Amino acid sequence: MLTRTRAGCSLLSSTRQCFSTRLPLSLSQSQFHSRSFSHNSSSSGPSNLSSSNSINWREMAQSDISQYLKETHDRVFENNRAWAAEQTKKDPEFFAKLAAGQSPEYLWIGCSDSRIPAEQITGLGPGEAFIHRNIANLVVNTDLNVMSVINYAVRHLKVKHIVVCGHYGCGGVKAAMTPKDLGLLNPWLRNIRDVYRLHESELDAITDEHARYDRLVELSVMEQCRNVIKTAAVQQSYAENQFPVVHGWVFGFQDGLLKDLKVDHEATLKSIQKIYNLTES
Repeated sequence: MLTRTRAGCSLLSSTRQCFSTRLPLSLSQSQFHSRSFSHNSSSSGPSNLSSSNSINWREMAQSDISQYLKETHDRVFENNRAWAAEQTKKDPEFFAKLAAGQSPEYLWIGCSDSRIPAEQITGLGPGEAFIHRNIANLVVNTDLNVMSVINYAVRHLKVKHIVVCGHYGCGGVKAAMTPKDLGLLNPWLRNIRDVYRLHESELDAITDEHARYDRLVELSVMEQCRNVIKTAAVQQSYAENQFPVVHGWVFGFQDGLLKDLKVDHEATLKSIQKIYNLTES
């Protein structure tokens, strides 16, 4: 059982718009974006896409758009069948064991950004991580989704580690620092703006804008770890079992590596329990 909330993270960038009228289902995404395709001659857009991954959908023929949507839909099912066959070939009992239940060691709270698949970047397999994702990997005490996930993972699955994983270049963090009304996103992104307010002196002292954003990503992850530790489920389980331990990590696109922010679970727990002590049920 995997819990996923996929809302998207690159809030400031425009949606990537790519198209193929003859896209083989076996073609990988990277191959797809690198190939040159010509669309229906009845449409008025560019005839060659090799120089750009962007196209005006409104100028595409309806039949071409329908064909693209069908092929990208069908490709997922073809990939799924291939994956299932491969797993069965490796281990004929794979799906029988998967159906028997789950006992993951990790709860992963990550960003919805499509470029950061938790299992792939950690080498974990099905059943090894209970996963929750949202915009900018936030842990908000009024968000019943993430609170339910934490409660279930700790009290029922007995996870040993809770990882809050952010990433450099997070669109949610950048959007939060944009001085404009973002509508429904305002209350969500306010949580990141509050992190800036809490660490304003440190962040304002960083003159390089890119470095300042990177540091805000790290500080936000650390604050979300603190929010996880504030929960009753985590405090009570840790008092009784000495787990789960909360970790803060950041993923870097430049090298594909995870950075451990060295969150001190026990020290953080002691520092917050003067006000947030929920160990007594």
